[in-house]
Amino acid sequence: MTSTKNSVLVAVIGAAHGIKGEVRIKTYTADPLALADYNPLRSKDGRAFEVLAVRPQGTVVVARLKGVSDRNQAEALNGVELFAAREALPEEDEGEFFHDDLIGLAVRDEVDAAVGRVKAVHNFGGGDILELEQAGRPSVMIPFSNAAVPVVDIDNGLIRIDTVAAGLVDDEDDEGRPPKTQRGKPSMRPRGPKEAGGNR
Repeated sequence: MTSTKNSVLVAVIGAAHGIKGEVRIKTYTADPLALADYNPLRSKDGRAFEVLAVRPQGTVVVARLKGVSDRNQAEALNGVELFAAREALPEEDEGEFFHDDLIGLAVRDEVDAAVGRVKAVHNFGGGDILELEQAGRPSVMIPFSNAAVPVVDIDNGLIRIDTVAAGLVDDEDDEGRPPKTQRGKPSMRPRGPKEAGGNR
């Protein structure tokens, strides 16, 4: 297995597309069509991949990879994660972070109490969402917005959250009111963010 310490996860290969070896790829780059700019890409097991051509296809891209010329070869790559050398990537703007840098960070609240760790970063179309892993409790999702996550301290390995803005506790204005769902019936689901929204 190759080290990914100085690499960043930029894409995951999905299903085969057609019969000529093309694959669908979910990218995590700001510009999905720039994937070939970071060649060669590497998998965790050390294989190198060169993107020869890429085009948009709905929420993913379709790519042709060097040495992959038929559907069977393409299908064998389903689920392979692709990493780019960190130095090949553009510098992050202020307020932007690589997902890999966020995963594993300790999470503390506004009174410095431990909440858990960042397990994953998701985006379902309404902005980035952090999945927080909590000891002995189910993981929770919070919006990755300035209000919910006012402090990101990569150097010290932590983020600080505002539990009200993150939707983990009720605002004082809501105190005493039962949570609501459709038709005014009480909700049985755990508390979560009121909205997914917001890029930082």
